[in-house]
Amino acid sequence: MKKLKTLKPRFKARVRKNKQILKKEIKKFFIWIKGAELVSLKECNTSEDPVRPELNNEFRTSYGREIYGVKYKGEIYAVMCFAFTNQIPKSVKDLDKLSKDAFLQSALRDQKVGKIAVAYTVWSKKKGGGKLIVKQVFKMIKKSNHLNRLVTLSPLTEMATKFHLRNGAKLLHINETTQNFEYKES
Repeated sequence: MKKLKTLKPRFKARVRKNKQILKKEIKKFFIWIKGAELVSLKECNTSEDPVRPELNNEFRTSYGREIYGVKYKGEIYAVMCFAFTNQIPKSVKDLDKLSKDAFLQSALRDQKVGKIAVAYTVWSKKKGGGKLIVKQVFKMIKKSNHLNRLVTLSPLTEMATKFHLRNGAKLLHINETTQNFEYKES
């Protein structure tokens, strides 16, 4: 019994020390998030895209489509590609047609392409990057004077579903080959 009493304080001290070490490691692991910034990209390495690697940079940057990245110390940690549309697409073919249509409409009007930002691919090279880029793009959209929605054109995968639901999106539609989620203020 006496031996147990002397072991208990040492065990508690070791647990406390391990907790402190773990907190420091977690803090170091995510320190990059505080210093990261959202940047517009002219291109991305499409072979890194786990969702739609078949879409080339020309597709990703023409007709009201943009590529954004989360950058920290000169390195891109996450990428999101999106298109501006006035309707929610149900396929990549739809996305292509609707973004071209919105782009041409804006050329004849006010140069403000589409009302909906449709994220059709997002990936992260570092833990926490996907969530961060979604938040950063959503903030940018809220500040925009012509965009009013952030919607996704996501694959029908469990991973995509879990990612968007975990990050606060609501499921809008399940289509034949895709699904749409919408991010709103919480």
